[in-house]
Amino acid sequence: MAVPSVSGVLTPAQVRATGAAIVGMQEPDGALPWFPGGKTDPWDHVESAMALSASGYLDAARAAYEWSAHTQRDDGSWPMELRAGRVVDPGVDSNFCAYIAVGVWHHYLITGDEAFLWSMWPTVRAALDRVLMFQRGDGAFRWAADYRTGAMFDDALRTGNSSIYSALCCGIRIAGEVGADAGTWERARGDLAVAFTRPDEVFVPAGEHSMDWYYPVLGGPLRGDAGRAQIDAEWERFVVPGLGARCVDHRPWVTGAETSELALALEALGDVDRAAAMVESIQHLRDPDGSYWTGLVFADGKRWPVERSCWTSAAVILAADAISRATPAGGIFAELDDDRLAADEPVAQGR
Repeated sequence: MAVPSVSGVLTPAQVRATGAAIVGMQEPDGALPWFPGGKTDPWDHVESAMALSASGYLDAARAAYEWSAHTQRDDGSWPMELRAGRVVDPGVDSNFCAYIAVGVWHHYLITGDEAFLWSMWPTVRAALDRVLMFQRGDGAFRWAADYRTGAMFDDALRTGNSSIYSALCCGIRIAGEVGADAGTWERARGDLAVAFTRPDEVFVPAGEHSMDWYYPVLGGPLRGDAGRAQIDAEWERFVVPGLGARCVDHRPWVTGAETSELALALEALGDVDRAAAMVESIQHLRDPDGSYWTGLVFADGKRWPVERSCWTSAAVILAADAISRATPAGGIFAELDDDRLAADEPVAQGR
């Protein structure tokens, strides 16, 4: 299969090396922790599995999805944090639960493996049905719940809801492939789209993190002219020319994952040149083994935290695939809203 690349920035062989670095961090049971010996959360685990699929490590990716299937709880959720197979935080994060749908659809787009899709369908169905329990009357999704008591925390987060939007899009497509009724998911997505037309009334105010800025574009609810306006409005606040994107607006700290996700958002808007420039800007974080350091404090030139994180490497690979469209899943984020527009659902405006 073709391997992602970015012309003049990353060769296919370099992307393969980054995939191999992720494989090297995978635990024997298939889990993909933040770094060796670190925590595993179900969202970053799936993002890393997606990168394995995109870089051609299909067996390792399949093992990661089998881990997700085997560790899913009876209510369709996963713990927020595990470490070496031990539950550290049993809480339920709605976005963490939803993202399995994106990963499964992504792997299917690359492999065309119908047996895989059918084997993961019960996991996806249970996860998204659990997520629907978090939806409020205004269409937004509460961010988390106490696993022991079931009590939900009412705040709705822009980043998490944007990601849930992408998961519902992918879940609907999976349901279509297996011939299942996705009516409840379609209605939930429609209600969430409406929520994004009045974000300041619905979501917790956008904060200091860059994710609140670009994720409504990356996740799908904000596209077109409104999406471009959103990105341009905060560009100087978060982007450090030649170094990448800040994670937090007031800190002299650029991070590889946020920069790569910004590249994915740009590519979804058709802004491929700026997307490639973003990936190029963080090559200072690349280690000789192909992995990526999490971030750089550019005020003193020190990498921080001192870790090469699995999910940072994963985000770079996914951005490279979006830019090069090397695999059949390279356009997964750009194409999230295709069927929404066909159904004439509301299109959100910028904030």
